[in-house]
Amino acid sequence: MSGKREDECCPEFDPGPWDDKELEWRDRLFVRDRVRSFLHIPLNFGAVMKRNMIRIQAADAEPAAAAVLSDENSLWGADVYIEVTKEIPGAPMARISGTFLSRVFEGPYRNMGAWIKAMQRHVKEKGRTLRKLYFYYTTCPKCAKKHGKNYVVLLAQV
Repeated sequence: MSGKREDECCPEFDPGPWDDKELEWRDRLFVRDRVRSFLHIPLNFGAVMKRNMIRIQAADAEPAAAAVLSDENSLWGADVYIEVTKEIPGAPMARISGTFLSRVFEGPYRNMGAWIKAMQRHVKEKGRTLRKLYFYYTTCPKCAKKHGKNYVVLLAQV
């Protein structure tokens, strides 16, 4: 995405704007696609991202810092939402609105179960009700290794 160096595909992530925040989104625009998974382990995430980034770049719709959200709604697949600046012809689009509590976690994906429980507690401690949980994987595994941090943002729609 924009703001990256030539030798990387993902820019370094700044957790500050995302950690322990309440966010209000109104009609935030995304390209929507589907990733096949096996027990929540993505099988074709890279191919899905590549196909959509070609569309997004061709339409000149790439924001400076795009969020890529995953709705892990099945053991066998997930809906992926890639933020864009305008409608992409021929692409399935989605608009996401609502109030979200966000927290940033860092570490290996095997900690995901603990992160989900921590987010559920966080929402409850704030006196809110969790409606939906999105996952923002901030970098690809290659860039996470290069940057030395694997940040994942959990967004709880309340």
